[in-house]
Order: sequence, then C-alpha cells, then structure tokens
Amino acid sequence: MIASTIRWSHRNLFAKPLDAVLSLVVIPLCAWALYSGGSWVFQGAQWGIIPESIRVLLVGIYPADQIWRAWGTLLIFGLLFGATLGCVFFLHRVLALGYCLVVAAIALVAVYSEPTSALLIVAAAALALAGWFATSRWENLRRFLVPAWTLGLIAVFALLSPPGIGLWGGLMLSVLITMVTAVLSLPLGILLAFGRRSQLASVRMFCTAYIETMRSVPLILVVYCVWIVLPVLAPQYSVPDVLRGMAGFTIFFSAYVAEYVRSGLQAVPKGQVEAARSLGMSELDVNRYIVLPQSLRVVVPPLVGNVLDVFNAAPLVFIIGLTDFLRAGQMVLANPQYSDRTYEIYIFLFVTYFLIGSLITFAARKLELHLAKGAR
Repeated sequence: MIASTIRWSHRNLFAKPLDAVLSLVVIPLCAWALYSGGSWVFQGAQWGIIPESIRVLLVGIYPADQIWRAWGTLLIFGLLFGATLGCVFFLHRVLALGYCLVVAAIALVAVYSEPTSALLIVAAAALALAGWFATSRWENLRRFLVPAWTLGLIAVFALLSPPGIGLWGGLMLSVLITMVTAVLSLPLGILLAFGRRSQLASVRMFCTAYIETMRSVPLILVVYCVWIVLPVLAPQYSVPDVLRGMAGFTIFFSAYVAEYVRSGLQAVPKGQVEAARSLGMSELDVNRYIVLPQSLRVVVPPLVGNVLDVFNAAPLVFIIGLTDFLRAGQMVLANPQYSDRTYEIYIFLFVTYFLIGSLITFAARKLELHLAKGAR
C-alpha cells in the first residue's frame, strides 16, 4: 500500500522538477483552504438562518396558510421524477440503500426546523421510490411517462393557482420555469427544426428568421419584450407575470432546441431515409419513425445542457418583478436581523444549485449510455 502510494505520487506529482514545484505550492494552499473553510463551516457559521428562512427560500411570498399546496406539488414532482429515473437507472439494492440514507439525512436536518416538513419530505421520497421501482421493473409503464408529465404539470398549476399565480416564488418558481420551458420548448424546437429543412420557401424562411433572431439577442431582452408586448396585443386579458416570463423563456430556448435537433437530423444517414421512402412510407412516417428517434438519441447531451441553462437562467425573471430562488435569498438578507449572514445564505444557494445541476448531469450521462446500448 505504501509502495503503491509512493509510486503514484512520484508519477503524478513529482515526475518533473516543474511538477514537484507546483505540487509543493498547490498542495499546502489547498490544505490551508480546506482547513480554513472547514473551520468556518463547522465552527464559525451560523446556520440557524437556513431553517428560519426555509419557507421564503423555497416558496417566496406564497401564503403560509396555503403552504400545503406547495407540499402537494412536491409529492407530484417526487412521483414523476422517480418514474423518470426508473427509465435510466435500474433500482437495485445498493442504489436503493444509498437513496434511503440520503433521504434520512435530509429528514434529520429538516426535523429540527419543523417535524411536519420532515414527514412530508419522507412521503415525497417514498413516492419517488415507488415510481422508480415501478418503471424500472415494468418497462410497459414507460410509455405513459410523457402523458403523466403533462397531466402532472396541469395538476400542479391547478393546485398552486388559487392563491394567485403572482405569489409563486423561491425554488418552487425556478423549478416550475425549468419544467414548463423544457416541456414546451422541445416540441416547438422540433417543429422549427423540421421547418428550417422544409421544401416550402416561406416556412423555411420564417423558421430560419425566428431561430437566428432568438439566437442573436440576450434572454433578458426577450423576457422583457414579452412582458411588455403581451398586454399591448391582448389588453382585454390580464396575463400574470409568471406566465409571461415562462412564455419568454420558451420562445427563447426553443430556438436553441431547434438547432440541437437540426444537428441531429443531419446526422441521420440519407440511405435510411431513401430506403424508407422506397418502401412506400409517407414523409410523416419517415420523420416520425426513422429520422426523429435517431436524431433525438444523438442530441441528448445538448438538450440536457439546455435544461440546465434554463434552470441557471431563471434568476433573470427578477427584471419583471418575480421572486426566484436567488431573489428569495436576497429578500432574506434584506431583513436587518439577517443582514450579516451573507455567506451562509449564498453558500446554501450555491450548494442547492450545484446539487440540482449535478443530479441532472449525472442522469443525462446515464441516459446517454442507455441510448448508446440501444443503438448497438
């Protein structure tokens, strides 16, 4: 063991004089940074602000007496996310045990702030585990996943809307913007990608102009323009700011989805398309059964990256007066009682963003490997 460690150190850290100098400088600096950061995290930081402000961070200014609606949303999303994970990861014992340990740790942390919250977190985790087990064990259930997500989003909107859509905020708003934009931008992007390859000049020119225009302007400008233009086009209707923000995100990111899908369409061999046409298949069937499945398999990584971009860009909705996750943290710091807890709040925001992004990326890597096995 000691000999192998010495060999590894010599080969990777001290192989050359420059490597030795860099190792002698970088390793002590990293050790000092870890020691200083760990000392502050475990001794100097006052983490009590997190449980005291968790409701604002998670749901913003949503009414406290209607918070059960947000918990209902968590239960719905837990079941849907678990069913989605079952399409990528087979639920074996080791993975289930690790999942239960993580949930138990989160519940133990939550029980100090509010026991009811801990119970609901465990319930959402149990639903996720049930959905995960069902779709990983019975593959026939996977065909109902897209309708389930559609119905789930409709149920979430119906559940959260009665107190007022304008009251949505916090992490809940960031997740909803991400989910709605991801679900709506994919079919719209597919239509734009096929439209850009259309033989009809008018359709091709319109789709090309739309895609290039959206890709040439910043997202914040699109969101702000949609927020201003919708009341002008439909003054008789009162469109909530949340829906206008989601519309701006969908309009913008659908152009990027269209380019990703178009690159996948170009990767499909022309021989397969010609063979399908020679068998008498209609153009719709060729695109539906031959071209689109193969192109989507190719563009899974950029599509998942697009979802991450949506989630990370959600704080831009502050320009139209919405309270996203980042803005909720700033609201907590605006309270004079917590004005000196800047590091604690922003570290909590950083860790949350990092964990969600890492989970999406990890699932995407597994999905990519799963699709590659199917291709072979």
